[in-house]
Amino acid sequence: MPGNSFGHQFRITTFGESHGPAIGVVIDGCPAGLILDIEFVQLQLLRRRPGQSSLSTQRQEKDQFQIISGVFEGKTTGTPLCMMIPNEDTRPQDYTEIKSAYRPSHADYTYDAKYGFRDFRGGGRSSARETAARVAAGAIAQLLLRENGISVHAWVSQVGTLQSTIKVENVDLSQIESSIIRCPDPSIEPQMIALIQSAQLAGDTVGGSISCLINGCEAGLGEPVFQKLQAELGHAVLGINACKGFEIGSGFAGTAEFGTQQNDIFVSDDSGIHTSTNNSGGIQGGISNGMPIYFRAAFKPVATVMQVQNTVDKEGQAAILQAKGRHDPCVLPRAVPIVEAMAALVIADHLLAMRMNKL
Repeated sequence: MPGNSFGHQFRITTFGESHGPAIGVVIDGCPAGLILDIEFVQLQLLRRRPGQSSLSTQRQEKDQFQIISGVFEGKTTGTPLCMMIPNEDTRPQDYTEIKSAYRPSHADYTYDAKYGFRDFRGGGRSSARETAARVAAGAIAQLLLRENGISVHAWVSQVGTLQSTIKVENVDLSQIESSIIRCPDPSIEPQMIALIQSAQLAGDTVGGSISCLINGCEAGLGEPVFQKLQAELGHAVLGINACKGFEIGSGFAGTAEFGTQQNDIFVSDDSGIHTSTNNSGGIQGGISNGMPIYFRAAFKPVATVMQVQNTVDKEGQAAILQAKGRHDPCVLPRAVPIVEAMAALVIADHLLAMRMNKL
């Protein structure tokens, strides 16, 4: 089964299943001598972990990670860095009904079609539980970026049809964690919470969007042809469970304007060369231009709803499915650190590649 690795210079491989003994990640290419901030890595995992509020799945996982290799005396050694996260609150019995019946909009049918066999306990590798390993790896990438003056922040900017109107450059990043749903816009956050709660009470789910801002990137990250920086970011973010859309800079809204309105004019002052506007989202020609990088990712409603649904079984016979288990009514709050992690992995990867190109 390929497709378990991501990245080039800073490369990760995740392992484990939703209801197996553990999940984890091996990072290859992390430079030696990076101070490992254990508390920071743990904090990122706690931001993603289940059971953190009444608006998330009540699966209780401590997500206390263990370092297996690649660290000595608090610093990375440059050898493969392996981290493992035990699964403690597993309930495989909640999934016996889907052993033969296909859950609507899940990977059940496609897994069977591809492999002829699947782990039905919460979806196995296809479960969002796997993203904890990505967050652990992304936290290491963020530590590397932090040493280079680069920060990555994401937040919930839309739930259902409710959308924040605060411009990216005006978002108070310090308020993200003050919100139970990680939306730093007090004018719309209460309505968003109420919408999620109403969906939860109805046994339904709701989707929305997450915005991400990357500050401190110098010009020159990315490649001009097949590894364009925006394409790599899109690849990373669209690989997150439930993500169905990606736009960078002005995105789809920019298609309604003329080139004279969209072009980012270059200017030069004491701070150097930069652009007077940032419709490009900090990337031009596939390469960062030194301006803040920002993008938005769309997430569909969680596929598991607490209502009776029609489906079919492996033989194609009609079946009725009543979902069990513990599931999020809205994936967005817990997806914020996942988006940050995947973005950090991409930027760290290209940062290391640029250093090699300049040797």
